[in-house]
Amino acid sequence: MKKCSRCNNRKAKRFCPALDESICSLCCGQVREKEVHCPTTCPFLSKHKSYQEKRIVEKRHVSQRLPASEEEDILKDERMAWLAFHIEMPVKEYAERKSSFNDRQVLLALEYVRDKIEKGRGLILLTDETIKPQNELGEAMYHMMERCRFEGRIIMTGKPITYSQQEKLKVLDRIIGAVKHLTRDNLEGRSYIRAVTERFAKMKGISRQKKVLTTV
Repeated sequence: MKKCSRCNNRKAKRFCPALDESICSLCCGQVREKEVHCPTTCPFLSKHKSYQEKRIVEKRHVSQRLPASEEEDILKDERMAWLAFHIEMPVKEYAERKSSFNDRQVLLALEYVRDKIEKGRGLILLTDETIKPQNELGEAMYHMMERCRFEGRIIMTGKPITYSQQEKLKVLDRIIGAVKHLTRDNLEGRSYIRAVTERFAKMKGISRQKKVLTTV
């Protein structure tokens, strides 16, 4: 039996349709839905998907929490709040389109984009254009974060301020902590999603009031 094309060390017992190469089981677990977009027809994906999702949901469970006080909350910073707004915008849009959309999917998407930003690399794309990214919501969040720029309330000369990798990870951790706090381990519901949609509705209402006041 030939050796794994990835590590060139262990026996290649699995054929990876995403890489079009034979790899070992350890490398399969390392790259599966992290560095490659696995097709849904892959037997190893379907076999390990529920286990992987459970591990992702439990990830950083101890370290992530809501701030103890308002002063400690990074989202009190206008710049950070603006980035959080862009991360949560796709959540609102998905909630409006999909009645089956739940908090578990949000958490998996947040962990997906966090992992992608932390590693600083994209996933390997398949040539088959009919295969969508393994986490569409995560990809939407990622692209919103990459495009997000902060200009502030005061118009200033120069380019809008971008966000560092550390700032992006901080905001993602804050939102992940909020998801876990609001769901109380009931990720099959929509507690966090409702909080997001209500917040956006409130912001829309305030925006309308301002428009009315300016026209008087």
